[in-house]
Amino acid sequence: MPTEAPPRERVIFLCTHNSARSQMAEGMLRAWAPARFEAFSAGTVRTELRPEAVEAMREIGIDISAQLSKSIDQLGGRRFDRLVTVCDEAREACPTLPGVRRQEHWQIDDPSAVGGSAEERMAAFRRARDDLAERVHAIAKRG
Repeated sequence: MPTEAPPRERVIFLCTHNSARSQMAEGMLRAWAPARFEAFSAGTVRTELRPEAVEAMREIGIDISAQLSKSIDQLGGRRFDRLVTVCDEAREACPTLPGVRRQEHWQIDDPSAVGGSAEERMAAFRRARDDLAERVHAIAKRG
């Protein structure tokens, strides 16, 4: 008799604008552990997905270009097992969601706040991506 697979853990990544950090984390977890996790992202305020985030992720073989920015209010009624805030502003603005069993905070520098040349801005997105990748890999491997 075949055994039924355990349900996937539902993880939501939150940041202020859902334009870069949380989007990248969602894409990573979705790509690296789809059998174990269902990944989502949102912001305290909805804006637009940053093209630099799409490019930084493309560089590591993950396509997030179809993802859309959304606010936490747009996910109303959904239950999540784990909530990960990726900036202090989101941690302060977002109380624990109903049903969340585990809440984590990762302070990831905001690449969208970096000015300068296009290359300097892309370097900031790569740094944020690489910081997120270490942390998302840890979730994907251990849970």
